[in-house]
Amino acid sequence: MLSVLTASAALLALTACNGKQNVLTDDSGFVKREGAAFMLNGEEYRYVGTNFWYGAILGSEGQGGDRQRLLRELDKLHELGLDNLRILVGSDGERGVTTKVEPTLQVAPGVYNDTILAGLDYLLQQMGQRGMKAVLYLNNSWEWSGGYGFYLEQAGAGRQPRPNEDGYQAFMKAMAQYAQNKKAHELFYQYVRDIIGRTNRYTGLAYTDDPAIMAWQIGNEPRAFSEESKEPFAQWLSEASALIRSLDKNHLISIGSEGIWGCEQDTALYERVSADENIDYLNAHIWPYNWNWAKRDSLQQNIDRACQNSGEYLKGHIAIARRLQKPLVVEEFGYPRDDFRYDVGSPTTARDKYYDYIFSMAMGDSIVKGCNFWGWGGEARPVHQEQWQVGDAYCGDPAQEAQGLNSVFDCDSSTIAIIRKYNK
Repeated sequence: MLSVLTASAALLALTACNGKQNVLTDDSGFVKREGAAFMLNGEEYRYVGTNFWYGAILGSEGQGGDRQRLLRELDKLHELGLDNLRILVGSDGERGVTTKVEPTLQVAPGVYNDTILAGLDYLLQQMGQRGMKAVLYLNNSWEWSGGYGFYLEQAGAGRQPRPNEDGYQAFMKAMAQYAQNKKAHELFYQYVRDIIGRTNRYTGLAYTDDPAIMAWQIGNEPRAFSEESKEPFAQWLSEASALIRSLDKNHLISIGSEGIWGCEQDTALYERVSADENIDYLNAHIWPYNWNWAKRDSLQQNIDRACQNSGEYLKGHIAIARRLQKPLVVEEFGYPRDDFRYDVGSPTTARDKYYDYIFSMAMGDSIVKGCNFWGWGGEARPVHQEQWQVGDAYCGDPAQEAQGLNSVFDCDSSTIAIIRKYNK
């Protein structure tokens, strides 16, 4: 088990940086990239992990906080070998908005809810004590944590549509403005500076010196959302990654992209943004139900098609990663419970087959260095299954989704058996 480095030890571990890739001592505790490999303490680092987006909220002592549950969940994840967790830094905007994560971290530009920041500090401290690694994403193209819509509104673009009120077509059309809105970008960049520039109140470590952090991600599934926005979208990603690199020379950087699907089906655009010198590794997300490869009323019957389409999708990303000689991480994938049920204890026959297929294919190719399923529900037991409500336990499904739809609970024994198999 790795221990949390003291601030002085972390600083001593750093050596000269050539401006593009860090050179660290073998026992620094930082995950670094060497060509198409991740390295940790002188050995190759490959992992099966999960998405744990609500970790910082759970670590707080305010609304939604439950530190005892957090410790139990981290212990369970560690016991399962799920030591790489992809986590939301925080939600943006006003509270009381249906389908949005609460409580929010960034109430207004540069105005922060300190209880959530304390929760993030505590989460990182506890992960460091267990030798776990965090991938922290800073923005979101989707409505459930603010992100694009929040920055557009604060930049003066007016009220932005929400899918539950206006439909996804209206929402996506509006979000296409983000890539071209310089004021929105500047507001986001100040947030990036504030978060990356933090010092953890519990460990005394600057975030930039904390080996519990594996990587910063620009956002969760950032998209251009239109043909016209693709060029400014690429420019924004390049600008954002350069800013992060200027602030933090010790940690990896990735986009958080769905992959080709998140680049308006433009393979060349995906390869171009992934090739940026400040992007250390590629991401791919795979969602058969969301992408109409599987139907709500025939999930079990559609599983072979879902696997076949997912395999072809993943092969395309593997080929690009090989050309670029950068690692690839399949950092989101999921499949609903049988018969589109949400209740804990309902069968997961199709999901188990899908997990087995994705793990087998991903971990069977040497360019794929990580695989994070979506998402960990742990000991949560949803109360309002159709949609999360304030006071409900957090699980793997964000506020806008049916609670239990894509979550892996601690009682999903057949799914957990597959996870254990691939973590060996």
